[in-house]
Amino acid sequence: MTAAAPILQRRQRWRIARITVIAVALYVAFRVMPTGTNLSHMDFRVQGENVIEMCDPANPQFLPVVNVRSPVKLTLTAITPPTAGQEVEVLLSLTTSGGKPIAPADLLNVHTRLLHLMVIDPQLMDYHHVHPIPQREPGIWAFRFTPRFGGDYQFFADFTPAATGLGLYANASLSVAGDEPSADEALVAHRPAWVNELAGYRFSLTPARGEVRANQEALFTLTVTALSGGEVPLQPVMGAYAHVVAFDAARTGFAHLHPQEIDLTVPPDRVAPTLTFRVLIPTPGRYVTWAQVNMDGTELFAPFWFEVN
Repeated sequence: MTAAAPILQRRQRWRIARITVIAVALYVAFRVMPTGTNLSHMDFRVQGENVIEMCDPANPQFLPVVNVRSPVKLTLTAITPPTAGQEVEVLLSLTTSGGKPIAPADLLNVHTRLLHLMVIDPQLMDYHHVHPIPQREPGIWAFRFTPRFGGDYQFFADFTPAATGLGLYANASLSVAGDEPSADEALVAHRPAWVNELAGYRFSLTPARGEVRANQEALFTLTVTALSGGEVPLQPVMGAYAHVVAFDAARTGFAHLHPQEIDLTVPPDRVAPTLTFRVLIPTPGRYVTWAQVNMDGTELFAPFWFEVN
């Protein structure tokens, strides 16, 4: 070893130490940098067992929202008595479990919206995807929807706190007056099928393995064709060419899926647009997925019932 070697080693150690100090300083600076939200990471944590986990949107999975505790409280108040077939305005209160209101500044814009609300009736035959609008009072949001049937509608909120950058969820229910679907209507609607025809289009949802198995990631292919044989005027909706939402038959939770094809500058085929979705479903049973698309300004929702083995 030469006489210069120890000096070189000391310089290297000092250089590494300086880089480490700078990295730590930058980390601390970013952590304390104002983000516009008054909430912190700890406001979205609940101690104990059976707590909902925050989710990475890039790894979608079915979430049993109803059966677990959420660090967020969601409550709904209808302005007028909800009745089947009539539009109803609803006020939504969104707070942390500690009672802090969750305002627009506290959420990240994900797929062009701050707050997504998936709405489903007891028979899973009437699905709505709505986006509540923030009101003047912090933590209060408003939306309108027209329930098709009577019964206790389930509402699943999907949002991403700015303090965490991870998806979070909550649920609430709202009772709607009116008749539920008849047994015959439900029997027809609930038949397992990977093909659905709606408004002059054929929707096909195909699992890559031919079936869906619990605790195994499933890859779905959604293809839309016009019954006339012409072009399909598929347009983006909420920053994607389609959205798919899956529910279990008991409505204990949901999965909100986005296509793997994320580049909107590369549109799908105009005659037979095809998109792929992936999801992990942990529990066997019967499920329904609703595919939402934008056909030249008109939104369509196509359901598919299937079994998870």
